[in-house]
Parts: sequence; C-alpha cells; structure tokens
Amino acid sequence: MKNTAILFILISISCLQASFSAEIDSVTPRNLKLENSLALLNTIFKERIQEGIQKANAKQDGFCDEEVLYTELRKAIFQSFTASWGLKGYDLDKQLRSLLARQSYSLSLNDSIYRDIDYLEGFSLNIKELSDVVNINGHLIGLDKMGHFFDQGWQYFELSHYKKHTLDQALEWGREQETGKFGYTTTGIFSFSDLVANFNGWRFWNKVLLSEKDPLKGIIANFFNKSYISCENQIIASIKNKKIVKAWEYNSRFDLSDYIDGAWDEGNNCNSYHDPIIEEKVTLRIKNVNPDFICPCKPECCLAAQEKYGDYAKHLLHPYCLNVTEE
Repeated sequence: MKNTAILFILISISCLQASFSAEIDSVTPRNLKLENSLALLNTIFKERIQEGIQKANAKQDGFCDEEVLYTELRKAIFQSFTASWGLKGYDLDKQLRSLLARQSYSLSLNDSIYRDIDYLEGFSLNIKELSDVVNINGHLIGLDKMGHFFDQGWQYFELSHYKKHTLDQALEWGREQETGKFGYTTTGIFSFSDLVANFNGWRFWNKVLLSEKDPLKGIIANFFNKSYISCENQIIASIKNKKIVKAWEYNSRFDLSDYIDGAWDEGNNCNSYHDPIIEEKVTLRIKNVNPDFICPCKPECCLAAQEKYGDYAKHLLHPYCLNVTEE
C-alpha cells in the first residue's frame, strides 16, 4: 500500500511537470459581460517588450546580437526566473490571472463543464486549476492562450528559424503536443484554439525581426511587412568625441488585436475529447449549464477564420468550424 502511494505521488509530479498548459471553461461564462481586456494586455506586453530591448542593448558591445535580443525578450515577456522554459507559458498564465483579476472570470474545476472528468481520464486537469477567461474584442478567450502565444509560439519559431523545419512541420509538431502532454494524454481535451494561439505566436516571433515573409495573405499581411524591432545606428556623444554604435530600436508597436480572432475562442473553435466517454460527460454538463449552447456559437467567426488562415485553416480549426458554410 505504501509503495502504491509513493508511485502515485511520483506519477503525479511527473504528469504535472509534463503538462504545460491549463484548460478553460468557455461555456459557463458565455452570457456574462466582461470588460474588454485588450488595452491592459497590450500595455503589459508593450512594457515587457521595451524592457527586453533595453536589457539586450545593455548586454551588447556596440553591435546587434540577435541571440541576445531573443533571450532578453523572452525573459522580459515571461518575467519568470524559476520555471523551466517548458513551463514559462503556464507561469505567464498565472501572472496574468493576478494582473487581470478585476476583469476576468475565474471558475473552479468542480463548478465547470469538466467536473465529471476523473483523474484517470484527465490527470493534469484534476491537479491544476482552470485558467481564467477574459473578453478580448468580444471574444471569450482563456488567459492560457497568452502562454501558448508566446511560449509555444516561440517553440514553433525555434523549429523553423534555428532548426530549419518548415512551418508545416512546426504545425504538425504542435498537433502532436496537443494529442500528448498539452492535451489528450494529461487533460483528455484537445484544444484547437491552442493551436491557433501557437500559430499566431510564431507570427509574432517572426515579426520581431521579420525573419521571413508572413504566411497569411491579403490586407492583414501589409502590417507584417515591417518588423517590430530593427538594428539602427545610435550616436553616443561625450565631451571629447562622438561614437556611432548599433542598437536595437522598437519601431512597430505590439497590438494583440493584430492576432486575436474568433478562432481563439473555444466556443467557436470547438474542443475534441480523448474518448466518447469524456465527450459525453462534458456534453451533458454543457446542456445543464447552457441548454441553447451550440459550438460554434458564432459561425461567422469560423467563416472569417477560414478566410484569414487559408490553407493553414485545416491545421488550426476544429472540423465543425472548418466546415461552416454561408447560408
């Protein structure tokens, strides 16, 4: 009996370390009116990006070092010095829950649509608390998506930029993670909205120095023809002389609305479940909480996402959202 208890504890610790993200309930708060959190989130991340640039410049000796820039940006964005890199997204999620507590919706697992998923079906789900939900431009989005955006988005970018994978290969890696330690294996839930946040996170990191052309077409692509940060000459003047050095400059302001859309909302971009038993449990709870709820709840958001993501939509949207058609 003692050995069984020890084994259970070891498995618990292992699973907790392996699961890097939290889940959200986007159904229960569906009819609540929450303040738009866009401005506050933008302020938080603009300040952190500027901090990262300043620290990168302070560590450089008159020239622009790309590796130093990316390292300092990640340190500043995550503001985390204890968690391993794999847990940075989860750590950021917890920070934002505190910073946005007055305009977010917090719900315990026992009061959510996932309350009937047991430990064997969703081990990590039962260990961790649910993430909070916020309103961003009218979309109900979990704060866990910010962790996916910056952390898993970085991992996508690292695969393509440094390890020379294609973007399609990075997307496939993301799906594998969602069927494993990010989803099915640990929580029993596969979040397509997580994949959308990951993909847009790649777009953010790519735009930092505009490493390659943004993959999305159309009007939105015009904004992504300019990098957030560039290497510029700066004049350092002293009493005796002037010295020209290279330094990073912030030349295009970050705005989450350039990335956010209805596919980040799990009420539109539906979840999938590890097996029919879990799906039946969640479906029954949804009917109890909101009998009129149907996913996607805003089909027009799915149509917009289909157009926005084009060929990438098949990698990012749940079949229900991907197959929405105009009436």
